[in-house]
Order: sequence, then structure tokens, then C-alpha cells
Amino acid sequence: MKVAVSRNLFIVLAIDSLLFVCSFWGAHLIRFDFSLPDEFFRSFCSLLPYVVAWKLCYFYFFGLYRGMWRYTGLKDLIDIIKTSTFASVLLVVFVLYKNRFDNISRSVFIIDWCLTIFFIVSSRVFIRLCFERFTDNLSYREILDAVIWFFRKPKNFGRGVIIIGAGDCGEKLCRAFLENPAVKSHVVGFLDDDKAKIGRRIHGIPVLDAIEQLKFAVEAHQVAEIIIAIPSASEKRMRQIVALCKDAGVKFKTVPDMGEIIDGKVTINAIRNVEYRDLLGRDPVQLDKHEIGKYLGDKNVLVTGAGGSIGRGLSQQICRYSPRKIILFERAESPLYEIELELNKNFPKIEIVPVLEDIQNRPELEKIFQLLKPDIVFHAAAYKHVPMLESFPWKAVENNVIGTENLVEVARLCKCEKFVFVSTDKAVNPTNVMGTSKRVAELLVQECSEASSKSHTRFMIVRFGNVIGSVGSVIPLFKRQIKEGGPVTVTHPDIIRYFMLIPEACQLILQAGAMGEGKEIFVLEMGKPVKIDRMARDLIRFSGFEPDVDIKIEYTGLRPGEKLYEELITDKEKVVPTNHKKIMVLNSNICIEDFDSKLARLKSAAQTRDSMKIKKALKDIVPEFAFTS
Repeated sequence: MKVAVSRNLFIVLAIDSLLFVCSFWGAHLIRFDFSLPDEFFRSFCSLLPYVVAWKLCYFYFFGLYRGMWRYTGLKDLIDIIKTSTFASVLLVVFVLYKNRFDNISRSVFIIDWCLTIFFIVSSRVFIRLCFERFTDNLSYREILDAVIWFFRKPKNFGRGVIIIGAGDCGEKLCRAFLENPAVKSHVVGFLDDDKAKIGRRIHGIPVLDAIEQLKFAVEAHQVAEIIIAIPSASEKRMRQIVALCKDAGVKFKTVPDMGEIIDGKVTINAIRNVEYRDLLGRDPVQLDKHEIGKYLGDKNVLVTGAGGSIGRGLSQQICRYSPRKIILFERAESPLYEIELELNKNFPKIEIVPVLEDIQNRPELEKIFQLLKPDIVFHAAAYKHVPMLESFPWKAVENNVIGTENLVEVARLCKCEKFVFVSTDKAVNPTNVMGTSKRVAELLVQECSEASSKSHTRFMIVRFGNVIGSVGSVIPLFKRQIKEGGPVTVTHPDIIRYFMLIPEACQLILQAGAMGEGKEIFVLEMGKPVKIDRMARDLIRFSGFEPDVDIKIEYTGLRPGEKLYEELITDKEKVVPTNHKKIMVLNSNICIEDFDSKLARLKSAAQTRDSMKIKKALKDIVPEFAFTS
């Protein structure tokens, strides 16, 4: 690669030449206690042009003038040390060959090597500090200002910010503030529960006090904003910190859990307002990345429902394990276009293949599988809206049952390696059409797994509850009602649900896929159930209002097919722990008599569009399905 010749390059060469002269002259002065004999001065003068030219050539040809100093990092410093060492060694060999060190001290070259590294590294670091302190396009006037600033204590500018949490996340966030010249805020200090950290400094910024002293720290340092940088905080601790922020009367934001951030990089752009999901207190997921990488790396992976909440999250997570190709299967064009754009931007080296098609179309499915040859299939496409499917039960059968049957059979015929079916807790002892259709789909997957036990494809099921942030989640509805001034509608004061985050659910699905050998039903650990009534009240308080005072809560009664609580296992299933604390496997060997004929009657009922006939056909397959006629 050629380095573009420009005025800046000549300036850099001139500066480095001056630094090389200073280091070689300084080495002689230090060696002879600042009293250089005449014969050694004459040797210095005769050798100086060779030293400067030699070092410039090596710095040029080793690529040290190709980098951008504003982004100087540890690798650049290592490259400077290696190049300086190589140049000094060859310079010693040259002098030895030329005059056998006549009137030249050997120790001069050691001192010169040290000074060269010091001067060159210092110049690079100084330029980076100038760019961080000022702008991306430094003028000569700004360079002069930077020199003045470098030798005095800088004044803080912009809004004062306190970071809660002096751990790894807090350190990364502080560094992001320091390295971003466009941010008109400065970090005043940290607060942390660890008493051993109080009084110590991170990047020169002090750990002021314990978190409980937040109000006093805000008043003492005139802080405008608090940033909570404790991704692993429990639900209880997060609520306490939020209460402290509100009591101090200061704005507060948070850094998302590492699972929500691609590659775990904490940046200023990652900071967002505290949301209800931050109060769930979900522990970070520990993944066996090696095992996941083994079954996803360099494979063709197909995700159905790729434009939905889970499908989108799965696609993002899968790309982190470098598949050869990811096939985005979706029937809604806008979500498909959005996820394709996003993945192409974030993972340019992976082949992204969008497919606008429907799982109900069996002939097209076969053509797609034969053409794209997926190795791994994640089936996340489904109709999930409970009240809507009570009104249109034939749609649940066509999409959730027949669509799954199509996928299962095509995957088996095309000899895919693994088939992971994403199910729901509503499939357990279902009281609605949606949950029952998903239970029938589970049985379909199990039946195919039994029938093809000697075949190539391994089928498995992953079952879990609600995810916060998914399409159809209750939280967006509550937020919209609060924005409109209320009332906030809750179906029942005692209704409870299990919740987890989308990134967490997707990570655990991938982990279960790595663990599965075929025929398993994996159940994800959902934590403590959440009362929807309490969730609504928390969201109202988050918005700065008081429940039943500023915003009224109305109880509307359970909707058709809705239960007070959800379950993750049936009475006939036994839970077996796995080597992952958040994943369990069910010992389930349920056999449905005349399954094929009952399934045929269900399909026939769906064609008639007769709701009661469909529900009766569903109950024939899933006897625990409780419905009102």
C-alpha cells in the first residue's frame, strides 16, 4: 500500500527528524555528563545524518506513517517499540562495520533507543489528546491551544455526570466520555458500594462515595445527570437506586445489559432511559460460546419469522458466531427489509439472504430448502395474539400447525442437521386457541422426531414465557395509555406472567440448540412471576405520575382464552436439570393415539371456518385444552 504524499506527511517527517536528532544528541549528553569531548562531537556530527535517515526509512517502510494519530492505541505503541528496536540493532551493526566504534560509545545507542521510543510515543499520545480535547479537524491555532492546555490542568466543561458503578462497565463508559470530543458533558466522579474503591481514581476521576450518598454528591458537585452502570444489579437494588435518583431530583439513565449490546462494547450511544426491563433483575446469561460456535459456525442457518421480535433477536445473535449464510424467512416485507439492512451493516462479511415467503406454502418451501440448503433451522414464526386467534381460530391452525408441519417435513427430507422449534408457556394446559395450536405444533415436532429417529435431522423444542419488548407486549400498551392520560387497563388485579428479555431468550435458545441431541423439550428458567398490576403502577411512577391519583387503573376482566397465571410444564412432564442453570429439559414421552387422523380432522375443520368444530378438533388432540362453548 502506498502512503499518500501530502503536506501533512512532510510535516510529520520533519517533526520525527527533529525528535531523532534530539534523542541522538541527548544520548551523547547523558553518556558524557553533558560535557562532550571534541573527538566524540565530531563522530556525532558525522554519524547524525545516517542515524536520522536510517530511522526515517525504517519508520516509513514499517508503516508507521500510514496510521491516524488521532486513534493511537496500544498496538501502535508496540509497533513503535518493535521498529525502533530493529532500527537500533541494524544501526549498531552498520557502525560496527563502518569504523569499529572508533570514538563512539556503545552505551549511546542504548540511551538513544530509549529516548527515541519516549519522544515518538509522547508525540503520538499528545496528538491523540489534542483530538480528544478539541475537534476532529485540528487547525494550527488549535494545536497551539492544545500545547497550552497540555501544560495546565484542564477545566471541566458541559454538564456534570456521576456514574453509579466503578466496575468494568463504569470504566468503559468513563473512557467513552473522555475519548469523545463531541460530548458536552464531563464525568464528575463515581459512586460504588465497594468501600475499598472510595477515594481511588479511574482515569483520573475519583470514586466519591457510596451509592447511598447520591443526594449529597449531586448537591456538592452540581450534577445534572446520573448514569447507572451496573448491568448485573438485582431487581431490588435497581429499584433502590432509581428511588435514590428520584429523591435527589436528578435525571437518570442506564447502560443496557451486555446481552443487549453487540460484542459487549459500551459506548455513549448505548446509554438510554431506565425502563421497566431494567427492574427485572435478570442475571447475565453465561454461554458456552465454543459449543454454539461449533454448530453454527460456517453453516447455513435459516430463521423463520426473522422480522419478529424473537426472530430478529435470534438473527442478530447467530451472526456473532460467523455462519456461512443466514437465511431470513419472513412473509412481512417491511420487517424483512429492516432486519436485512441491519445485518448487512453490522456483519458485512456474512452472506445475508432475505426470503419473502410463507411457511404455509409447501411447494415454495421445498424449492427454497433445495436451493439454499440450510443446515440449521430455527422456527420462530407464529401467530401469538391470544384474543385475536380466539376470533379467527382457523388462522392459528393454518399458520401455527400446518405451517410447522410443512417446515418439519421439508427439513427432514432435506436432511437438515438441527431443527429448533420456539414454543411458549401458553402451550401448557392451554385455555386458548393460540396456546393449543402451539401445543399441537410441539406434538408434531415430537412425532416427526420419533419417526425419524434414525434420520439425519435432530428435532428439539424450546419453551418459555413472555418477553419484554416483543410485538404485542403489554408494556407498549401501558405506555400509550399513560401518554394519553389514562386510564391504564389491567384485565385482573391478580394476573401474573413470567417475563424475560429478548436478548436473554435468544441466547438461551442458541444454547439449548447446542445442547440438544434430539427429541428434547427445553424449558428456560423464567425467574419470579410478575404481577401485571404492579407493572402498570411502576410504569405510571416511572412517567412521573401517581397511580390512582394522576392516572387511573381500570380492571376490565380476563379476555377470551386468558389465564390468571401461566405454567411451563404439564402434570405428565418431569423436569430434569442440565449443566446450564437457566435451561431445564423435560422428560416427556406423550403418545397421542390416532394422531395423524386427528390432525387430518383438525385441518378439515380449519377449512370450514367453524370455530366450535376447530376447538373440538383441538381438544381431541390436546385433552387438557379447556374452552367454553
